[in-house]
Amino acid sequence: MKAHTAPTPRTGLAATALALATLTTLLAHTIGYGGYFSDPVGLFCRYAACWALFTVALLALRRVPARSVAWLITAGAVAVTLTGLMGPPRTSTDSFRYAWDGRVQSAGTSPYDHTPQDPALARLRDRWLFPTGAACTGAGLAPIPHTGSTPHCTRINRPAVHTIYPPVAEAYFLAVDRLSPADSRHKPLQAGAALISLGVTGTLLLILRRRGDDLRKAAYWAWCPAVPVEAVNNAHVDVLGVLLAVAGLGLVASRALPRRAAGGVLIGAAIATKLMPAVILPGALSGVRRFRDAAAVLLPAAAFAVLAYLPYVLLSHDSVFGYLGGYVQEEGYDDPSTGSRYSLLRLILPDTWALPVLLAVIVVVSLYVMWRGDPRRPWSGALLVTGWAFVLLTPGYSWYGLLLIALVALDGRWEWLGIPLAGAAVYVLAPTLHFQPSLSNIAYGAAAALVLMMTWVRRRAGVRGAEAPATASRHPA
Repeated sequence: MKAHTAPTPRTGLAATALALATLTTLLAHTIGYGGYFSDPVGLFCRYAACWALFTVALLALRRVPARSVAWLITAGAVAVTLTGLMGPPRTSTDSFRYAWDGRVQSAGTSPYDHTPQDPALARLRDRWLFPTGAACTGAGLAPIPHTGSTPHCTRINRPAVHTIYPPVAEAYFLAVDRLSPADSRHKPLQAGAALISLGVTGTLLLILRRRGDDLRKAAYWAWCPAVPVEAVNNAHVDVLGVLLAVAGLGLVASRALPRRAAGGVLIGAAIATKLMPAVILPGALSGVRRFRDAAAVLLPAAAFAVLAYLPYVLLSHDSVFGYLGGYVQEEGYDDPSTGSRYSLLRLILPDTWALPVLLAVIVVVSLYVMWRGDPRRPWSGALLVTGWAFVLLTPGYSWYGLLLIALVALDGRWEWLGIPLAGAAVYVLAPTLHFQPSLSNIAYGAAAALVLMMTWVRRRAGVRGAEAPATASRHPA
């Protein structure tokens, strides 16, 4: 009988390269597939296949020798990221608002003072963001007030409301607009997002290498299908917040107060980019016992966020919070009886209890993280708080999961990746299923079950690992 030989390092490299090549090819096809409005089920099936290939690539990476991991992850990150540049935004129109806000600022006007359909800014309109006539018949276009019989519309969603984006995001939009050639449309925002995404990969590799950790964890971000789709193709500014948050947590992990303060500044910048990264603050305070250690993070973070808003407060005539309050109401975060937010909580609780219970759970998890968390691994606590916040909030936008993916890449608990996949299922399939809460319940329920199951498995493995040395000491033979 022929003996089985162990796989060689070359076999692991070949298998990983083949999986990455297949993943990249399918991602390019998926991003080129314009089925969000015409065939959302087919689009999600392609997206799910990309996640399956992503899993295969991660498994193959385990057989790659350590000396080859860094360059393989980097090469794969470049290939995967570039697929996001292979077409205009497919499943989101948010980047059109980014382009408009940048253009308005370049013209010397605060982005918080006027809505896109305001006639005061009509001189800044072009045929790309503001089509007319027959071009207004496509999907994803919003009509705007006009004179005459020719239809007028815009690619910008919610054109009747003010912008919602915080000041660091607005500064980024301005920078992209200033650096972009004329009539470059969506491409500069996608290119900028691609560079930032690769910057996240580089930052992850740097943090992991400095800690002597397994570099393979960085592949959870570098090769994840959500990155080229949401961060690059749809050019969501969330990716900038992710970069700042990851870099901030890397510095907060240090015991040196100056480095922790610098980390606090970066976390404040992340919050002033998209607000959501505020959820990582309990993680940044993991295991803090002294007031000065907490203050070294919180005070710089708060100071930066306030100072970032100050120039826009001085230059704007309207509120710099824009449509934030209206957005919260629109999405049903303040009224659980509308929409599909808090869907898992609403399965077992009255609607009016959902928000108070969610807040209570997040407070308890945050206190646990701050008291019992490992200050050398603040991203572990941040992942715990962020993950359960997503499970209980059940958000309907898939790009929110970008922050969670980066935290997984730092921590290594892959089971939390089910939550971004659940968000993608809800976002793509909800219009077809008429926004039924059952879709959110199934998707996020399955993701939560995976997390709970793997938590139990890890705890069992930890108990057995702790018992093994004691058994060996009692029975030396």
